[in-house]
This record gives sequence, structure tokens and C-alpha cells, in this order.
Amino acid sequence: MKKQYFGTDGIRGEVGQFPIVPEFMTRLGYAAGRVLARDAKPGERCKILIGKDTRVSGYLLEASLEAGFAAAGVDVMLCGPIPTPGVAYLTKALRLSAGIVISASHNPYQDNGIKFFSAMGDKLSDEFELAIEAELEKPMGCVNSKELGKAFRLDDAAGRYIEFCKSTFPGDLNLKGLKLVVDCANGAAYHTAPHVFHELGAEVVSIGVSPDGRNINDGCGATAPAALIAKVKEEKADLGIALDGDADRLQMVDSSGRLFNGDELLYILAKDRLERGQKLGGVVGTLMTNLAVENAIKDLGIGFERANVGDRYVLELLKQNGWIIGGEGSGHLLCLDQHSTGDGTIAALQVLAAMSKTKKSLAQLLDTVKVFPQVLLNVKIKPGYDWKSDKVLSKQITKVEADLKDIGRVLIRASGTEPLLRVMVETNDYEIALNSAKSIADLIPTI
Repeated sequence: MKKQYFGTDGIRGEVGQFPIVPEFMTRLGYAAGRVLARDAKPGERCKILIGKDTRVSGYLLEASLEAGFAAAGVDVMLCGPIPTPGVAYLTKALRLSAGIVISASHNPYQDNGIKFFSAMGDKLSDEFELAIEAELEKPMGCVNSKELGKAFRLDDAAGRYIEFCKSTFPGDLNLKGLKLVVDCANGAAYHTAPHVFHELGAEVVSIGVSPDGRNINDGCGATAPAALIAKVKEEKADLGIALDGDADRLQMVDSSGRLFNGDELLYILAKDRLERGQKLGGVVGTLMTNLAVENAIKDLGIGFERANVGDRYVLELLKQNGWIIGGEGSGHLLCLDQHSTGDGTIAALQVLAAMSKTKKSLAQLLDTVKVFPQVLLNVKIKPGYDWKSDKVLSKQITKVEADLKDIGRVLIRASGTEPLLRVMVETNDYEIALNSAKSIADLIPTI
């Protein structure tokens, strides 16, 4: 069955536009509560956790979800602003039925969304999401007063999560002598990430830590690293760390201002695990992972497989293969030996540990990896346009693929959240990549 509401990363959209409206969120809470209650053991009362990022709309959606869950007889624990992976951790640590995050990740503040985590701290299965959607088609009800859910405040959520992050850093290492700039994107990690790095010994300069409900991801964070690059140079810092609004993405900057994306950091994580003597088997990237990184990982003597774009698909393939390291160029990095989901803060700690043990800089750790230029064009398409049936477009794609042969690749994919067609061309020459991508994009009917 095709899902109506859930996309590749939960439910997301503009606040005030269906389905990101109070009425739907109340119904969603009730529907999810009904599914959880149905799967609960006899006599077991369901309890879930709700966390959020710093968007002003979080208050509205939190209250709506809480009402729906209470009507279904499910207890709710509220922990306020906290990174998405923090909700995953706490859900598992507190042995709750599920965790919910109110966030639109790297999107602007006008958007918001809902992500679900299972009791084990990973993304819900397609089957569970379909079960929730089936319940949404039914009329909303309410349990009797005796069975109504209650709400509780988890006051020490941030502290618990900070300690968990610190526990993933090797006990025989510390960050003393390092000056770090940490950009929290005015998002959920504003009161967690700086403490993690500081308490491990680093001198921390924090930016993007003054959320006002409307400035999340606004010219800061992992999707806008220029602010971090400038601050690293100004402070003469050793490194910069950029997270996104819900802190599950990571980008890093060295003292020269060079930006290192998720693909490059993925290679560092894989090589570090091998040097520790861990058996990896292989690494999972996505359809967008840079070809040079794939080749470099294979040169390490391990496998490499590509999942569909989206960290949930990376996680699924990792579990299927029994592997532990995977990620995306956008900065979603999974270290399943440390956490059940992608975590920007923990991924940064793993990279810092690799640097500390080898006494090498990021550039030195990547001196054998020469990333291919990659051009990505986002083209707004007309509603109903079937690009796969467009023979003219197909002919041009085939031509570009033939021209690139073994020195590059072409990837065309539709966005899962917007009316966009993404055209990506990757090869060893930027101008060739750009011109090739344009030759395809120019043939796509636009709005």
C-alpha cells in the first residue's frame, strides 16, 4: 500500500497547511495511540515521549499531539527542546512504547513535522506507519475518564542525553587543547552540544545558540556553513562543528576554513573502525554518495552499498547486512555501535576520536580521497509530470551517461517532500558536470 501522509522522514509540511494543523495532529496522536495500545501486552499501559526543536509552532503541535494520545489512553512524557537522536536514546533508555519528535530538521521555521521512533530507538517500520494511516481513516473517539492518558514533564532530559553522548567518546582520550566552534543552528542542540564538547575538555565557542522560535537554520548550521567557516577563522579555532536544526546532521570545518561533508566524514569513520580492529563487512552510502568516496572505501578492502536517499533507508540496509557504519553527504551519519540512529554530536565525537588517536588533521585523514565535483540541480516540475516516460529526456540522460562512461555518473530522482526533480551529475571535471546537468535540466517542463 502507498502511504498517504508519511514520507521518507515522517510527516512534514508548512504550518497552517494540511496536514500540519492542530486538528490533524490531534487525530494523529489518537491514531498512533490506538495502534500502540493494540500492540501492548495485556494490562500494560503505554507511555510515549515527545521532544521538539525550537520552532515556535512546536508548542501548538505538542499540545495537539498530547491531547490525541491522552484521548487514546496513552501517557505522555514531555521533554521540551532536545535533538532528534536524544529522543531516540531516551525512548529506549526509559523503556517507553515510542518516541515522537516535532521537527522539520533543516527546513525553515515556517515548516514543521513529526517523526516517530520505536521502543528500540529506531525509525518506525512501514507497516507501523500504514497501521497509523489506517486508524486515521476511522472516526476519532475517546476512552472513558478512568483510562485517559496523563502528561508528565521529564526535567532532566537534556542532562541524560549529554551524559550519553559523552559516554560514546573513548575513556582514555579527551579534547583538552582543542578550540572548537560549535554551530547549533539555533536549534535543538543549543543547550546540549556545547556542554558535551566542553565537558570533554575542549575550549568551546558557541554560535547559533540563541533560538527565538523563528531563526532555526536561518543562515547558520549544517545547511549554511559560511557562518561557521567565518567564525573558525576569526577565532583561530582548530575545528568547527555544524549541526542542523534537530542535530542529526553534521558538517565539519578545519582551521583553514575547508568544509568536510558527510561523505568525507563517512570514510574517516570507516577507516577508524578498521584501524581499531573492528570487522565492518562494509559501509552503506546512498545514491548521492560521491563516487570517489565509494572507491576509497572499497580500497580499504570492505564492501560498499548504496541505499535510497534518506537515513531510514541507510539504517534498513545496515541492519539487513549486519553492518554498523553508514551515512549521507548531507551529514546523516550512523554509528550503530554507538547509537540506534544518526546523531550529529556523536558522529563529531567519533571523528574527533579518530583525529586524536592518529594525531592527524581532517585533511591528512583524507589525503588519499579526491572527491569528484558533483552538481545538483533542483527543477520545479509541473503537477503530474511523468519524467520516466519522457522519451526526449531519457535520450539525453542516456547520452550523458555514455559520454561519462567510467569517469562519472548521472542520477535523476524525484523529491519525496516537494514538487522537484533532482538532477545530479558527478565526474572528475566540474565544468563537464555542470554542463551535463544543465543539458538534462533544460529539457524538464517547469512550472
